[in-house]
Formats: sequence, structure tokens, C-alpha cells
Amino acid sequence: MRKQKKQVDIPHLGIIELNGIHNRNEDRVVAFMPEVLDEFPDFDPDRINIQDIYALSLNLLPPRYTQAFSIVLQEPVSDNQVRNAVRQAIHKIQRNPK
Repeated sequence: MRKQKKQVDIPHLGIIELNGIHNRNEDRVVAFMPEVLDEFPDFDPDRINIQDIYALSLNLLPPRYTQAFSIVLQEPVSDNQVRNAVRQAIHKIQRNPK
């Protein structure tokens, strides 16, 4: 299946491509998730749990959107904040499994 292009058609500007806009915290949550999950040896998440942890972690963090070719000079969200958001999400999923 081909990925659909994200775009918007604005009457006086034409079609504007939105594919290059990305929340930087998505990559950071993915990177830290295995490490933080190792802190919970008694938790055996399934695929849906992992997706829920990912989504909830992102909702706990302020968005950090960048455009294609953006240069990030300073990251206001620390690695510790990302790890803590993943921990909070895991705790919530553990307490409220689907």
C-alpha cells in the first residue's frame, strides 16, 4: 500500500505539501521505549499495549514539530522527560489493560 501524501489545498496558495512536518518526540519515544520497558520485568505487553504506551507517551509530552530541513539548536524536552512519560504510560496501561 502506498503512503498517502499529506497536503492541503488553500485557494489563494494552491496545494501545500505537509509531509515534511514531524513530531521529534515520536522518534525519541520509540528509542527509549525498550530501555524503559526493561524496568518492568513483570509486565508482558502485547502489540496493542505497545501502541497505547506510544500514543499515551506522546500525549504526555509537549509536541516538538519540525519541518523538513529544520535545524534544531536546542531540545527543550530532556531525555529524562521522555523516559518519565514512557514510565507514566506503562504504569497507566498496567493499571488499565484492555
